[in-house]
Amino acid sequence: MGKRSTRTNKNIYQIARENLDLTRSKASEKMDYISADRIEKIESEKSLPHPDEILTMAQAYKFPGLCNYYCSHECPIGEQYVPELQPKELSQIVLEMLASLNALDKVKNRFIEITVDGKITEDEYEDFADIQDELRNISLSASTLQLWIDQMIADGQIDGEKLENARKK
Repeated sequence: MGKRSTRTNKNIYQIARENLDLTRSKASEKMDYISADRIEKIESEKSLPHPDEILTMAQAYKFPGLCNYYCSHECPIGEQYVPELQPKELSQIVLEMLASLNALDKVKNRFIEITVDGKITEDEYEDFADIQDELRNISLSASTLQLWIDQMIADGQIDGEKLENARKK
């Protein structure tokens, strides 16, 4: 096995590779078209990765969170529109989602009142902003849950094929 890096400021791509105890050469073998030299350039931040490389690394490193990291930190569009997801336990994800759904349920009539005329008036902005925050929280919880599922599939704790077949029924 190759020698282990002693670099202290490792980026997420190097950490993901090293978490599987892969050398750059071994990682390159797991990925059809990404060379060890290219991996070194990405890890040393001499070159930014391309989206297709991120997808390949995420699969090879069994770390779907690489995709969210790339989109929320390195993609110019994603930096503006994709929130960074933090890994959480399933129970925490579900409780946060339920709390947001409950909060939204309490204000659903106000939401209808605000939106029924297609305009937001001066006296509606504060309530609308609160509702928008709860909707954002629900969206974030749903995305975090999907990331959790993807990670469980990558780790072999959920059978992705069985899940997909159940979805088709």
